[in-house]
Amino acid sequence: MQPVDYTTLLAASAGLRTHWLPARCEQVYQRDRYTLFIALRTIEAKGWLAISWHPQAARIHMASPPPKQPDTFTFSQQLKHQIGGLALIAIDVLSPWERVLDLQFARRPDEPALWHLYVEIMGKYSNVILTAADNLIVTAAHQVSEQQSSVRPIQTGRPYVHPPAIRGKLPSPSEGFEDWRDRISLIPGKLKKMLVKASSGVSSSVATQLIWSADLSVDIRTDELTEDHWQRLFQAWQRWLDCLSTETFSSAAIDATTGKASYTVLSDLLVESESVKSGQVVLNPVKNEQTLLDDYYRYQFNQEEFRRLHHQLSQTLKTRLAKLRQKANTFTTRLQQSDQAEDYRRLADLLMAHLSEWQVGMTKIELTDFESGQPVVISLNPEKNAVQNAQVMYKQHQKLKRARSAVMPLLAEVKAEINYLDQVEDSLLQVPAYQSEADLAALKETQLELIAQGYLRDTSGRSQSTQAAQSRNRRKEKDTIDFRRYTVPQGLEILIGRNNSQNEQLTFKQASDYDLWFHAQEIPGSHVLLRLDAGEVPTDKTLQLAASLAAYYSRARQSDQVPVVYTEPKNVYKPKGALPGMVIYKHEQVLWGQPQRALDFIDGK
Repeated sequence: MQPVDYTTLLAASAGLRTHWLPARCEQVYQRDRYTLFIALRTIEAKGWLAISWHPQAARIHMASPPPKQPDTFTFSQQLKHQIGGLALIAIDVLSPWERVLDLQFARRPDEPALWHLYVEIMGKYSNVILTAADNLIVTAAHQVSEQQSSVRPIQTGRPYVHPPAIRGKLPSPSEGFEDWRDRISLIPGKLKKMLVKASSGVSSSVATQLIWSADLSVDIRTDELTEDHWQRLFQAWQRWLDCLSTETFSSAAIDATTGKASYTVLSDLLVESESVKSGQVVLNPVKNEQTLLDDYYRYQFNQEEFRRLHHQLSQTLKTRLAKLRQKANTFTTRLQQSDQAEDYRRLADLLMAHLSEWQVGMTKIELTDFESGQPVVISLNPEKNAVQNAQVMYKQHQKLKRARSAVMPLLAEVKAEINYLDQVEDSLLQVPAYQSEADLAALKETQLELIAQGYLRDTSGRSQSTQAAQSRNRRKEKDTIDFRRYTVPQGLEILIGRNNSQNEQLTFKQASDYDLWFHAQEIPGSHVLLRLDAGEVPTDKTLQLAASLAAYYSRARQSDQVPVVYTEPKNVYKPKGALPGMVIYKHEQVLWGQPQRALDFIDGK
């Protein structure tokens, strides 16, 4: 994850000063232990200022509205009490090249500041500190005792002390070319590393962008640079410093073939570079630095949360399914044993009919079978007589008969649970990696479902009814559920559920009497709905494509052909007491879906 460096922080603060000063602080909300939101209102707009002291992603920028969840954090409550209703009148950089902003709050824009909110963007030492006008600390996101730091303790009631002065040489536009080059090339090494070490305030991402701007390789060494290389790099350096002094920034997301996705606020320095022209580096311009930072970090955190939650759910299902399958095998074995019940009764009858042939101490006896006429060998307990041995066989016969009647419903219950969890597991397999916010939302719905069914323990501290209400509120806010949606060449729409919750919404809430419902036959998979108006008839090609999509979004997506049933939604039922997403249907017809054909359609081939 790319950290916010001085260049990015300067760009973010410049944008905030231009568009969001002065602004009234209307609300303070803390989403989690690292992220604070302040609702700002200017004459022209209203927005949310996000401030984070996350160890890997400390930042400040305007952001999308936070989720509506209870705020139980003391820090935000203290801020709300002190700065709520006041005006944000200034956002200043504490000192040149220092990643600390001073947000100043007053009763009115033309009055002196009553409160200072210091936002320190310093990696794992990031912090947010509120002080009064007398510079005494009122509250802080992280309290730092004298035992933790004798240099700079941060505790309520103590004066706020600025971070220690930056060590090392700071970039300066007045520095000459020779001195600049000598500093960087003093110790031979990789150019990127030397740029970062030679000057404070130069981050790894800025160094990379300067090298790209000079049309150099990121792996080049300082002792490999020619005079022309140094001149180009110095020009890029000077342009960067000019952007900082004039606060002229241009935002873009970066897709590099040689590394992870990142971002830049210096895209104008890169547009003419060979890396961009050759396609090694792809710049995707963004409206402004606020949108850039909001999109980037939201995507990164969503991706991380998706990965963690996906792993948790997958492991839970894997463990549970393994236990259920073992239980099913045990029940199946017991049923197979119960098939021998009649054999025990037949042997007991045979022994009782030939009591005269039994002799004391016999361990086995050979008799002629009533029906086949073939000799049958019966094992005996030598400590029991013939009648007692026959009674043991009769008891075994009754025991096995009772076992069948007891085991069959248990086996049916276990198989139903396996089918349900297979369905849930398939919804996870359909999206192994994060692609969009809809994927994360669907995964959270699946988590709530598994909590409600008792497969997961709720660690949120919220009741199931509260979580369900919040889930419903999110849907109301979005107005529509994020089904997968496709439009076929005939112009008809196909909706596909992402999980059991969406499958039920699709089948029992969204479907009309004119639609057609598709599902892979007896295979875990998504519910698929072909939307039709009254009197509208789908072509054979459309039906085949809908069946192929149902096959693709099923457990059998790796097969060449998959049997798919389709029927009218009115013929689909949810049995009483059935688990989520489990349905039965009637009056179905069968088509053979082709997953590869669906994949070609999705990819636009």
